[in-house]
Amino acid sequence: MKKPLSPEAQRALDEAKARREAQIEHEKALEAEREKEKGGPRHREPTRFGDWERKGITYDF
Repeated sequence: MKKPLSPEAQRALDEAKARREAQIEHEKALEAEREKEKGGPRHREPTRFGDWERKGITYDF
């Protein structure tokens, strides 16, 4: 038998799931905007964490 989760643990899991879903929706919106852009990055936004990222190397200006 599995031990039931505490209410705090269940709340934390629910909050994490909501954050993941919000991040996915945000990235989809960015992708839709990026398709209109000419000459922009082909993949994820390079400044998605507040730092400029290029080929796995992060630059913080």
